[in-house]
Amino acid sequence: MISVCLATYNGSAFIKEQLDSILIQIGVDDEVIISDDSSNDDTLDIIKNYKDHRIVIIESAPSASRLGVIKNFERALKSASGDYISL
Repeated sequence: MISVCLATYNGSAFIKEQLDSILIQIGVDDEVIISDDSSNDDTLDIIKNYKDHRIVIIESAPSASRLGVIKNFERALKSASGDYISL
């Protein structure tokens, strides 16, 4: 199993292209872990429209302060269950 980990923050301009590319390259038993760091654009709406069982979304609480890039990636990595992990 492969886990692909993404850390997002206001990535609506690129998230669709990223997910389209990743999803055609991974298998049905693989996963895409997306940790969102309190985006205030359409990033989460775009991700949720996929309805793909391989996508796992980790959202920050609405009132939470931002984690920053490193802690956001760490949060995604902690949720990964694959034998191989890609960032």
